[in-house]
Amino acid sequence: MPGWAGCLKGDHGHGQAFPGAVGAIRSMLGLLHRWIWRDAERRGRKLLNFAETEADGGRDLVRAAELTQDATLRRLYMVHAADEDRHATLFRNRGTDILRALPARTSPVAQMNWISPGERGLDDLRVHSTSDASLLAFLHLSEKTAAGHFAAYGDAVRNDPPTRDVFREILRDETFHMNYTLVQLNRIASSRGRFYLWRARLSRLWKAYLRAMSAIAGVMGTVVLTAQYFLLLPPFAFLAKRAERREPPGWTPVPPERERALESQY
Repeated sequence: MPGWAGCLKGDHGHGQAFPGAVGAIRSMLGLLHRWIWRDAERRGRKLLNFAETEADGGRDLVRAAELTQDATLRRLYMVHAADEDRHATLFRNRGTDILRALPARTSPVAQMNWISPGERGLDDLRVHSTSDASLLAFLHLSEKTAAGHFAAYGDAVRNDPPTRDVFREILRDETFHMNYTLVQLNRIASSRGRFYLWRARLSRLWKAYLRAMSAIAGVMGTVVLTAQYFLLLPPFAFLAKRAERREPPGWTPVPPERERALESQY
């Protein structure tokens, strides 16, 4: 990714204090991403998922353009929305081409979305109840994260030139989105820009925590139900079969005192 590194620097150069550790982590993540994106079916389905996210983000940006009172932001939101719609088309077309070229498979492959997510769009942000400054801060962080992800994914699919070119084209737009949102945030909230950025970071961290806890709860539920199936049900099944063997075959006569049960409510 040497040609893309310059556009992915943080706002204040964070991450430079421990270059060795950062380099090792990036190398491990690069290997992990290459393994995830190596499977063609997973690659195609992930691109289709990215297309849905981009299209959803574009619709939210159109709504934001309708609500804002700032003419400059209205124009930029519409440009941004058009870019998201084009990204959705690029992802959808490439994902469809990949899947159509594959033979049919009986079992779907795991998507690994928690390791290799795409752009989260506005991440279920309520556009109608969000100020321009809050929206710009949230968009800036989302686009910055997406730019980093797409740069890594473009490097991971280096052996698939058409998919790599899709990521490269989209990355250029993500860099513009990342920059314009920060510039506009400083324009409309120059004295409180850092406050909005930190609040957006905390919001993203909280949502990431909720997603992680939901995933952990799902795993724990699966483990508990599996343990119940293999550890608790067999003894009950054994006791039921044992009791069945003690039962006499055929019909069992009903004692006379129980026949009146059908004639009374007591």
